Amino acid sequence: MVHSDNATLDAVFAALSDPTRRTVLETLGERCLSVTELAEPHGMSLTGFMKHLRVLEDAGLISRTKEGRIVRCELSPRPMQEAAVWLSRYEKFWTGRLDALARFLYHQEETEWQKLPPPPPSDPRSPSAGTTPSPPKKSGARGPTRKR
Repeated sequence: MVHSDNATLDAVFAALSDPTRRTVLETLGERCLSVTELAEPHGMSLTGFMKHLRVLEDAGLISRTKEGRIVRCELSPRPMQEAAVWLSRYEKFWTGRLDALARFLYHQEETEWQKLPPPPPSDPRSPSAGTTPSPPKKSGARGPTRKR
């Protein structure tokens, strides 16, 4: 048996899964627009665009009203708020987990540097820890030459 809240959430997340529909919601967040005005920037047929609007309307994310021959769309934020409440439970869970991970890594880093071996002792005769290369050796006597 499917719980009605789950069906609503499923419809909301399915509607949000498409970039065209997310763009429509962002646009309607600014103001109420006609279907033609909403469809114009998407470069698709009006029939194809209407399918996107139907998915958004079935999820309860938009409402359509008809004024004469013009159909206007308006954002309905309630289902989005319900989805945000549902997500917030998991946000608390993951925030707690990530905080615990951060504490663990910080503790590891703090104790790890203490376990590092000490640097090798430097030569007491030299103030620097590095070595100075010795000068190149002079070449020996000239080798045999070829006869011509």
